[in-house]
Amino acid sequence: MLMLPAIDAIAKGLSDTISAGEVAWIRLSFQTAFLFPFVVRYGFTVKGPIWIHISRGVLMAGVWVVFVMALAVMPLANVIAVFFISPLILTLLGAFLLGEPIGWRRVSAIGAGLFGAILITQPSYRDFGLISLLPACAALGFAVYMFLTRKLARGTEVHSAISMQFYAGLFGTIFLTGVLIIGALMDFRVLAIALPTRFEWSLLLLLAIIATVGHILIALAASRIGAGQIAPFLYLEIIGATTLGLIFFGEFPDYIAWFGILIIISSGLYVYYRETIPSRVEASLLRANGSPRPPSSAR
Repeated sequence: MLMLPAIDAIAKGLSDTISAGEVAWIRLSFQTAFLFPFVVRYGFTVKGPIWIHISRGVLMAGVWVVFVMALAVMPLANVIAVFFISPLILTLLGAFLLGEPIGWRRVSAIGAGLFGAILITQPSYRDFGLISLLPACAALGFAVYMFLTRKLARGTEVHSAISMQFYAGLFGTIFLTGVLIIGALMDFRVLAIALPTRFEWSLLLLLAIIATVGHILIALAASRIGAGQIAPFLYLEIIGATTLGLIFFGEFPDYIAWFGILIIISSGLYVYYRETIPSRVEASLLRANGSPRPPSSAR
């Protein structure tokens, strides 16, 4: 989680000369190339309907384009903080589309998180206009992406998770290839195609390496510990983003933005806490009935 903000910092640094569409295309195509040896080794397994894999790729491509567009003009920490309403949106999607239980406490936490996003966005709207709403759009797209991922990933092994990332990158690259061609013909700046310099290629390669390694580490972590244990580490991204934004771009959130960031972090952690209660209650009942105590690695 401390590594991943470097992806956004590099994308922001390149945004003056490389379009958001091209950055997203290179990132996804490099991811596909890096993961190709793994799927060759483990097999080109496609779990679940192919339309879900295609949808995940298209969503990831769209999220990346929108996210990089926001990074080009907005402070790094603000963009990432607003983006972190995606777990809250995912909880709502689970409730409405899968019928997952959601009580008033979680609804209140989600409302508080959305209020925190408004606090961050409001000052940005005065400075950047409608572009300040892009991180929220990216968060919505990513929540849908994670919703589809959750439908596919239940009970999968690490190599299946890598395969899922491979197909997301592949279909995202194919989708963006067509979009970039249309964008170039219609002269859309956000989809412009330019030949990167040698230095820019090195930064793009570094971006792709960090992204691929970071997401593989997340897959490895998810195979060993629960989502509730991973969740608190997610918000280390905001610390990393704030540090990189200050060092490389001279950006630092104002007190209103910090207040909104704290609200989003608190509400997100509370929602994760509420979602882990059923598993903890189940474990307590097992112990009360004389079942063996789970090993520390399972807690």
